[in-house]
Amino acid sequence: MRRVTRNAVVLMLVVLVGLLALGALPGLLKSGDPYYLTAESVNASDTNVSAASAAAVNGTALSERRFPYTTEALRNGTAEPYWKGPWGLKETFTHSPFDEMSALSGRNATAATDDGLLVRDNGTLYRVAIRQRV
Repeated sequence: MRRVTRNAVVLMLVVLVGLLALGALPGLLKSGDPYYLTAESVNASDTNVSAASAAAVNGTALSERRFPYTTEALRNGTAEPYWKGPWGLKETFTHSPFDEMSALSGRNATAATDDGLLVRDNGTLYRVAIRQRV
């Protein structure tokens, strides 16, 4: 193999490994206290949520692939922890509960409350919020 060809192949392999690392490594970065997406059942007659309860996001229609943190929180009360990465790198390349909350509030802005988002799942009304302590 010629020297130029060998150098080109090595360069392509280095770029390929770099791209794979860029896709896999940010998910492993952890710093600070973890964030949890929690789902707490809410009494629909509460004065703070009574007007917004009719406009709650439909939790039964959420895809587990697109909203893994939210669906896990609705099932178990809390989702697995999410650590922000140092330097803001992780948030750029990975899916986070912050992305899910933003997407759900974008779907239905009237379901947003002071401290979370109202989601109706199987007839139960939940307040889904991001917390640092469970």
